Amino acid sequence: MQTSALPDLAHTDTTPMHWLATAAAMAAVVAAAGLLQPDASASASTPHRTVAQHGASPALAPDPAHADFPLECGGAGHTVAKQAPGDLDGDGRPETVAVVHCAAGSGTPPSGVYVLTQGNGAAPRIVATLVDPVQKMSVGDFAVRDGVVSATLLGYSSPSVPSCCPDEQEQVTWQWRNGAFVRSSRPQDPAGAGV
Repeated sequence: MQTSALPDLAHTDTTPMHWLATAAAMAAVVAAAGLLQPDASASASTPHRTVAQHGASPALAPDPAHADFPLECGGAGHTVAKQAPGDLDGDGRPETVAVVHCAAGSGTPPSGVYVLTQGNGAAPRIVATLVDPVQKMSVGDFAVRDGVVSATLLGYSSPSVPSCCPDEQEQVTWQWRNGAFVRSSRPQDPAGAGV
């Protein structure tokens, strides 16, 4: 057998001491990872923020509580029933989509679905009406995801249907394309199954 011209490599032989040192190093890495957790105050419930431009401060989504909605509610006022932020037009600044209806003690008042934007230091303003209350629709499920607004619209097949009990449903989405919100829909039967 020919002997190697290289010196004996003692560090290539494993001993219990090597395994103990490796285990200690791994424990240190796991402990360090435990200390480097995300900020506990950052959650899905914190206000939605995006960066308007590289290096600019984050922009907050418009607050519908400060918007002026075109509802005729008499002295009853209005209620923001649902809201969701999202960058709908891809400009890096979030909009807010708000489902709003007149405050009513009973019944099902028709809803309006509005898209709000907000300039620096200005009050939120409506830039699009997706559902007008004159259409006499209410809104069931509602979400904004990946620039798409989706909702279940509840309506009536005739004026004789009681306002408490809508008998028509329609799954609707809106997406910003070529400078306008484009609506797509899929009607459903009253039981909620697709037609």
